[in-house]
Amino acid sequence: MTELSKDTGIAMALLERMRTQRLPRAFAIKEKVDRGEKLDGGDLAFLHEVFETAEQIKPMVDRHPEYQDIYTSALQLYKEITEKALENEKGSQSTD
Repeated sequence: MTELSKDTGIAMALLERMRTQRLPRAFAIKEKVDRGEKLDGGDLAFLHEVFETAEQIKPMVDRHPEYQDIYTSALQLYKEITEKALENEKGSQSTD
């Protein structure tokens, strides 16, 4: 198997996982933090796993610029979630 076909197979699997699992869960978490709620342990574990995966696939994305936009968009979504979650945590600490 060539590096290109291996990368393509990995990319297809990751994109399918993103479409069916990661994005729906991320959007649900975003709605949660947008309502001012805090993240729970499951949410934090999910985000941690997403960031670990992003780090692992970064070299492949660097080799294939056609995946850069979706990679960057996904990371931006997760960044927005974590920033809003931190804001919610800080806000709840000041009212406790």
